[in-house]
Amino acid sequence: MPPRAPDFWMQNGLAARLLAPVAALYGALAARRMRRRPEARSSVPVVAVGNFVMGGAGKTPTALALAGLAAGRGAHPAIVLRGYGGTARGPVRVDPDRHDATQVGDEAAMIAARGVPAYVARDRRAGIRLAAAEGADLVILDDGFQNGTIGRDLALVVVDGGYGLGNGRVFPAGPLRAPIAVQAGMADLVLRIGQGAGVPALPGFAGATMQGRLVARDPAGWRGRRVLAFAGIGRPEKFGDTLAALGADVAGLRPFPDHHAYSEGEARRLLVEAAALGAELVTTEKDIVRLAGFRSGARAELAARTAVLTVDLAIDDPAALVLALDRLLGPVQR
Repeated sequence: MPPRAPDFWMQNGLAARLLAPVAALYGALAARRMRRRPEARSSVPVVAVGNFVMGGAGKTPTALALAGLAAGRGAHPAIVLRGYGGTARGPVRVDPDRHDATQVGDEAAMIAARGVPAYVARDRRAGIRLAAAEGADLVILDDGFQNGTIGRDLALVVVDGGYGLGNGRVFPAGPLRAPIAVQAGMADLVLRIGQGAGVPALPGFAGATMQGRLVARDPAGWRGRRVLAFAGIGRPEKFGDTLAALGADVAGLRPFPDHHAYSEGEARRLLVEAAALGAELVTTEKDIVRLAGFRSGARAELAARTAVLTVDLAIDDPAALVLALDRLLGPVQR
């Protein structure tokens, strides 16, 4: 995927039409991959959290919220990730005292820092087996929806309410990872995060649609603070919008590609710009873990001087998800 989604992914313009033949081939291959039979079923229930489009939609906050719901019902959940951006092939359980984002990826490092069992595995079936062997009785697969070879018991698909499905075309003509009719037909639940254009009709989808929102911890604490924001996430402009909605005085937003590895020069420029603007630096949880491993230099100073906006997912009415969890987990054990 490109570092940032191209603008034409939101429009049915000339570029999208010219790429339609390539998109048709990509879509056929993606659909075939999704329809492949699972190679084996896991010994524990598996919930796949994914999205219909390329880029960020809130999968990791959703996986964390799902883990919290399951733990509250007596389960011992674990989250399995590919570890994008890290060097570890796994399977390995992420230990915050031993692993950093360069080894296990920023998302896995962030999840483990919150105290939730996280496993990184290029072969996610091996990650599921390890998590189950170490006591997990529910595995949450972060971003495994399009992989039909991994057996799953529930598919929860996240949609960014402001972005929706873009122009509704398959990559590279649009942001869809596979034809929407194929994806929607394999989804059990859809969660829309945030407001906006919303979710159009999904052909073949027979499940429930829920509404969620990302809620900042200590929201009142940001009011009136002059900040220089920086973020290397799927849609960094949303980070600036969130800060502004919390009442912060956003002096500037510096966007970077998703999973970006900050250089010494970039860190130094951010520090200098913040001082010139008379603003404090602020970033996301996912970004700060990518800076946490540095012990000296500009990146270490940037990590020490940067505030973090921590957000959690709140689901307005999680009844459909709770019911699905109860079916997977059996009687509640408190």
